[in-house]
Amino acid sequence: MIELKDITKVYSLGAFGRRKLTAVDNVSFSIREGRIISLIGESGSGKTTIGKMMLKLIPITKGKILFKGKDVSSMEGDKLKDYYRSVQGVFQDPFSSFNPIFKADRIFELVKSEFFPKVNENEWHKRVLNALESVGLNPKTVLNKFPHQLSGGQLQRMLIARALLLDTKFLVADEIISMLDASTRIDVLNILADLKNEGLSILFITHDLSLGYYISDESIILYRGSIMEAGKTEKVFNNPLHPYTRMLLDSVPRLDKKWETFETPERRSAEAYEGMCKYYDRCPVATKECGIQKLIEVEEDHHVACWRWKNVQ
Repeated sequence: MIELKDITKVYSLGAFGRRKLTAVDNVSFSIREGRIISLIGESGSGKTTIGKMMLKLIPITKGKILFKGKDVSSMEGDKLKDYYRSVQGVFQDPFSSFNPIFKADRIFELVKSEFFPKVNENEWHKRVLNALESVGLNPKTVLNKFPHQLSGGQLQRMLIARALLLDTKFLVADEIISMLDASTRIDVLNILADLKNEGLSILFITHDLSLGYYISDESIILYRGSIMEAGKTEKVFNNPLHPYTRMLLDSVPRLDKKWETFETPERRSAEAYEGMCKYYDRCPVATKECGIQKLIEVEEDHHVACWRWKNVQ
């Protein structure tokens, strides 16, 4: 359905833009219909930047994003509007998506005026009610309310309902449950799983490995704008082959035992890092031969960007 081909995003820094920051570096992957891919990594790894490029919120520096075989970067006017009928995003802070001086259901009015101006009010009201009920909301408790009168979980579900009104085929879900309490998180995740079963494709952006494991069919581990490991979720989590993936998994607190001392590897100098693997300055098994690595297929549906993957313990 949607495919990323060697996309790169470079930001210019400083007063005159002389310094460059590569936030995303030659990332490629694809998402098929009715699949959930988790994009996992620590803060600053480029996860949100990828989501914003897919939504055309920021331009691509290099590479292509194809939706059903068509280049997204060249879409304008009616073609772009058609794209947004199929591709939508929901972000981390639900409160920032609502104007506090308007009632929360104004987001549905905006969708109608922009995309469905010819639909009569009675028909539109039925569509809104169906969309709200499909995400587990009681219309009577959320309609005609201001954002501050609703919980974060309710607002986040309303945003998902808004996307459903557009007959969305692909959803960028960027840290959409990180601000919610534990019980509400599971409810939202289960809603996404139900939508997937109905054919919706989802890019689930998260820094929480447990959530990625719970919801996704495939997982991509991102570090400093590059993919370190990718494949079916069970293979990536149950048989992690990249040192960075293993470090992430070892960092997750467990409920069945007390926290143990966890020491991160000592960083190498910046001079030693130049021209090497992105994880070279932290990698415990790195050698001087560890240059920039491309993804290697180590087994079916499992790729890793490390030539020493057999040495990872």
